[in-house]
Amino acid sequence: MSEALVPLRRARPRVASLIPFGVGLQKPRHFLEMARIAWENRDALGHAYRVLTRGVCDGCALGTSGLSDWTLKGTHLCAVRLNLLRLNTIGPLADAHLGDAQALEALNGKALRALGRIPYPLRRRRGEPGFTRISWDEAVHELGARVRVTHPERMAMFMTARGITNEVYYAAQKVMRFLGSPHIDNAARLCHSPSTAAMKRTLGVSASTCSYKDWYGTDLIVFFGSNPANDQPVAIKYLHEAKKLGTRVVTVNTYQEPGMARYWVPSTPQSALFGSVISDRFFQVSTGGDLAFLQAVQKLLIERGAIDHAFVAEHTQGFEALKASLEQCDLATLIKSSGSTHAQVSEFAELLANSKTGVFVWSMGLTQHAHGTDTVAALCTLGLLKGFIGREHTGLMPIRGHSGVQGGAEMGAYANAFPDGKEITPENAARLAEAWGFAPPARVGMSSTQMLEAADAGALDLFYNVGGNLRETLPDPKRVERALGRVAVRIHQDIVLSHAMLVEPNEVVYVLPARTRYEHRGGVTETTTERRVVFSPYIAGHDIAEAREEWSIPCAIARAAFPQRAPSLGLEDAQAIRNEISRVVPSYRGIERLKQQGDQFQWGGPRLCEGGVFPLPGGRAQLELASLPERAIADGELRLSTRRGKQFNSIVQAEVDKLTGAARDHLFMHPDDLKARGLKHDQPIRVVSAHGLFEGRAFSAPIARGNAQMHWPESNQLLAAGKLDPHSLTPDYNVTVRIEPRP
Repeated sequence: MSEALVPLRRARPRVASLIPFGVGLQKPRHFLEMARIAWENRDALGHAYRVLTRGVCDGCALGTSGLSDWTLKGTHLCAVRLNLLRLNTIGPLADAHLGDAQALEALNGKALRALGRIPYPLRRRRGEPGFTRISWDEAVHELGARVRVTHPERMAMFMTARGITNEVYYAAQKVMRFLGSPHIDNAARLCHSPSTAAMKRTLGVSASTCSYKDWYGTDLIVFFGSNPANDQPVAIKYLHEAKKLGTRVVTVNTYQEPGMARYWVPSTPQSALFGSVISDRFFQVSTGGDLAFLQAVQKLLIERGAIDHAFVAEHTQGFEALKASLEQCDLATLIKSSGSTHAQVSEFAELLANSKTGVFVWSMGLTQHAHGTDTVAALCTLGLLKGFIGREHTGLMPIRGHSGVQGGAEMGAYANAFPDGKEITPENAARLAEAWGFAPPARVGMSSTQMLEAADAGALDLFYNVGGNLRETLPDPKRVERALGRVAVRIHQDIVLSHAMLVEPNEVVYVLPARTRYEHRGGVTETTTERRVVFSPYIAGHDIAEAREEWSIPCAIARAAFPQRAPSLGLEDAQAIRNEISRVVPSYRGIERLKQQGDQFQWGGPRLCEGGVFPLPGGRAQLELASLPERAIADGELRLSTRRGKQFNSIVQAEVDKLTGAARDHLFMHPDDLKARGLKHDQPIRVVSAHGLFEGRAFSAPIARGNAQMHWPESNQLLAAGKLDPHSLTPDYNVTVRIEPRP
């Protein structure tokens, strides 16, 4: 790295191919896919059109309202949203399917969803072959009675990110605390909880510090362990436009994602025709090696004086300790642990050194490790060393893959946080008691994984699942199934059937039909990745039988359990919930005024920590250096990480991911690792871990040597239950494996 910094050479947009529409290349066929989706929804095209043009996207958390957003002019519509459309247009499932749970169990997830929406409350007692229709009065009365006699410590609620809105999160967490239970958690525990823990620790905030607009005009955008081409496709359009302004885009990953190398943006004519080169440079690390990579870059930047000394001196604390610790670290050891090379680490440091502005974006490639929180803290520390926070064209962004999940913890649907992200203390509990008229438990509840541990140990009598399919989203599915089967009373509140509902009851299972966000009378709100709270109106024309608004169902059960205390619960309708959120969650003041399509506000403004002021002691951010995890593996083993393909969460939408060409049973391996084992591309193999076995096929791919990847949730059977990040309690979705040829 040069001592005298030179200006960063601005990027120039490049086309991906001179072949029109990339014919013959491995890529998605967006227009064919759109035609297929239109055909699938042909029985409800009018409603489909209204959902797309009036509703807030229920896909990723970028947050389009209708077909537009607040970042770029023009039409924004992606395949993630289109592939979820059928869940909003399909009719009710037929009674004939409900009586045989064994037959339902034989269907895959796609076939279960294709049966249709859950039309009315269902019940299945132990020993019964299937579900029986019951009335809402029966369901609410029976569940109210069970709740009344269940000790609060032995009941818990898990909430998914599937189209769940702020109103639902807020009502559900208030209900659980009204019932005396602190055990409320949401799907962020399985993905971005390490981001929350690390950002709170280092910055004092736990959400994106910038807006998408900060991507435009910044010198550099870096994606760590993230693949928006699969998970947030509209973001690729943002990058295409940002590059026109000279922004450089680089990625740090184990696998060279094809969609981050080149992409065809269907709503941008030039890109739709010739594609766009997205990443200007790719830096490869081993699975879990990001922490060492980040520390090596920090060491180089400090040694060369290529940090923002004024920002560090005025707005951070811990620099001298960080510097002294890094001086004791051997650079070669850090680089070896990262799985990168000296040349790549030096080049990456050079890019940062010559960038006056930059935005760091990351996802589950960083977080879903036993050291995920430490890795995100290292990333935040690197951003602080460069002063990439609190000013235009800079920021730290944990990009969200599911709409609405950002609001979960902010509404208090979190085991270790009250509404507004407040710490669970007696003082904060007392403040809530003044607002609510009853005292919430002043203790931290069980996380999602701890709920399953309690269930497996027979310590959970009632388990309420709002959406979600823990049987397919957590490591060791057999253990999850066993744990679910040991709970006396299970409640599954959802829009379609899932395999978790089909687990044999210990005593009884209730399935309660919910409305989608577009069917909520009174409308609902979502919080996007950039902290924008957006109103999604009720869209008439597709009310499914007896399905109810999601927020109203736990409220009805709580009122039936304790009718004498019911008036203190409140939450009479959607507007009343928003009114209360405005009072209880100061950062969300203004939510009560959102009433029609397009209404929105961005809590915290365009940027958090503006001017380098942090909500931590002394107003200063905290620089950190964590110890590296043990990285040794046995000879012949590979580090396996899990990946997403053509899917939304655990909803698999296609057997082959058109971005990569890989099927669901493929194991991604470097060509040299295949050769060393005498294997060929597409050859049948066994993937063996200490916890399970998977039979699939080898797939030659541009992945770092010594590493492998498999699609999730298929790979969950290889993962160990109970291996968690100690700071966030997020499961580790990685494991070491051996590969064997299969006859």
